[in-house]
Amino acid sequence: MDDTIRDRGLVLLGCGKMGSAMLAGWLDGGLPAASVWVRDPNPSDWLRSLAGLNLNTDLPDAPAMVLIAVKPQMMGDALPALQALGNGDTVFLSVAAGVPIARYADLLGARTPIIRAMPNTPAAVGRGITALIGNAHVSPIALDRAEALLRAVGQTVRLEDESQMDAVTAVSGSGPAYVFHMIEALAAAAEAEGLAPDLALHLAQATVAGAGALAEGAPETPSQLRENVTSPNGTTAAGLAVLMDPATGLPPLMRATVKAAAERSRELGQ
Repeated sequence: MDDTIRDRGLVLLGCGKMGSAMLAGWLDGGLPAASVWVRDPNPSDWLRSLAGLNLNTDLPDAPAMVLIAVKPQMMGDALPALQALGNGDTVFLSVAAGVPIARYADLLGARTPIIRAMPNTPAAVGRGITALIGNAHVSPIALDRAEALLRAVGQTVRLEDESQMDAVTAVSGSGPAYVFHMIEALAAAAEAEGLAPDLALHLAQATVAGAGALAEGAPETPSQLRENVTSPNGTTAAGLAVLMDPATGLPPLMRATVKAAAERSRELGQ
């Protein structure tokens, strides 16, 4: 872990599921608990058990980074106490959905280095993917430092413009819920064909998880992988004829799904 963070400290504002997943990853990666300050009104038993962690105590004068992991509606209450750290060398890294960089600049000061990031829930098992972008006051070194912290819970990608965050939110941020619903629907369809509920769910979960791992690790494209498993006039071809229908199948449904989520993200960012 970066010596600057070890020496100057890291503040974690909010430590729910996402904050806890990241903190666990940092500690596993070698960051001393004594280098972390956590502010959380309802700390978990796990947080309380961490020896050396600075829990709800006075903050360092100039921490290297403040990671904001509170819910957007709590931002107005949580951030004013950190205003003294704005317009300086402390970098603010937000993983709060839907809150634009401009809002942080209004609360913390126009010269504050601010990074906005969008992780997703598979971060809880170290398989997340996080998109991030910083404002003009974030140095390349600070962006590298933030990316290293976020890699504790999965992969990272950098965006070219903050406007891309709405699409990212609609795809990777909300996407796990789409996949969970696909598992539900696949299991329900299996039940309709006569399988017991437990068996149907087990098959659906393992199939989606296995296919996802294969798609991520294989050199072939998803299109090629699909073709590899599809025999002419076979069972998979019969199912795909329904799923890939250009008018009623999955392609138009996914376009409408992502569009609706992206539009809502834009509305929330207003």
